[in-house]
Amino acid sequence: MGVVEVNAINSTRYQPTGEKADVSAFSPDVARRVREYHESFPMYEPTPLANLPALAKRLGVGSIMVKDESKRFGLNAFKVLGGSYAIGSLIAQRLGLSELSWDALQAARRRGALDGMTFITATDGNHGRGVAWTAGQLGCRAIVYMPRGSAAERLENIRATGAEACILDLPYDDVVRRAAAEACENGWTLVQDTAFDGYEEIPKRIMQGYLTMGEELAQQLRDEPPTHVFVQSGVGSFPAALTAWFAARYGERRPTVVTVEPHTADCVFRTAQANDGSRHFVTGEMKTISAGLACGEPNPLAWEILKSFGEYYLSIPDEITMRAMRILGNPMPGDCRVVSGESGAAGFAAAVEILENSAYAPLRRAMGLDSRAKILCISTEGDTDRENYRRIVWG
Repeated sequence: MGVVEVNAINSTRYQPTGEKADVSAFSPDVARRVREYHESFPMYEPTPLANLPALAKRLGVGSIMVKDESKRFGLNAFKVLGGSYAIGSLIAQRLGLSELSWDALQAARRRGALDGMTFITATDGNHGRGVAWTAGQLGCRAIVYMPRGSAAERLENIRATGAEACILDLPYDDVVRRAAAEACENGWTLVQDTAFDGYEEIPKRIMQGYLTMGEELAQQLRDEPPTHVFVQSGVGSFPAALTAWFAARYGERRPTVVTVEPHTADCVFRTAQANDGSRHFVTGEMKTISAGLACGEPNPLAWEILKSFGEYYLSIPDEITMRAMRILGNPMPGDCRVVSGESGAAGFAAAVEILENSAYAPLRRAMGLDSRAKILCISTEGDTDRENYRRIVWG
């Protein structure tokens, strides 16, 4: 493992040893079943894959593509994939449903089989909105807690689904613990994307829910994987799910996965950098514009996958994320426009900075970012805080 500190980006490369994690829970067969479930929703459409050929030419790589998750179910973010699959599969299991589909869940709702079900979660906004939306569609109660500093617009978006939501005067990881405690005390179902002792099945199902995106990508890329994937991380669940899917589907042809976090909330980076077998936490205030990435404790399920199949781990300053939002919102002639929020643009931000800044030439060479590179980034949210988005992009 080597550590590179160049200007604003911190980078570490993690080279795993020993037996690799089992990724059978993220296999192509599992992914197809998950996508079939989401395809049964009447509002389902694959999100677009934006191509940026002019930017790729300018930066000297073969291609740059951005999956635009602002188009997901009208909720402006990808997180609903995980929450909706976890809730749907849990209900199907509890009721013994022979089919997992929108119609089967709605039939159960109409006969009153879902009455009294309550789902609770902690969120900075996008995950909670997805859980609340799913619960609302099924006539279930949803309770959503948010950490201090959460945007008022994100709170109101959650309340608009019919959920009970409030902002607590606590940091994110403490809000997770509060939600878990109340679920236990009241017999509610916690729907959280990070695991802890005795709580692993639901986080795994949330991660599996993200596989619909992988299946869409396979079709959009004509089953030709990219060479590099730059993907932002909070607790690590989303990058781990994609990493596991790429590993299960493509084996040795899988892309190099680069995980990106803000400097102030870089728990996955710190864990990779330490390389001592333990997870490393970030404590205290995690001030960053990327509220969705302000998580201090890596998901242990996610880290088991990332340490087996991930490779590069980066932490970045907010300044380059803000510039990336402007680039995506004001693209070069011929390139697609993407409205990408503060958490959505982080992976793209790191890729552009490494390619454009001559100070990163050694890192560029180490990563193999040359004219043959085919780069994929995921814009995981749109302008979920519109006032802040405009303030950043309009500058």
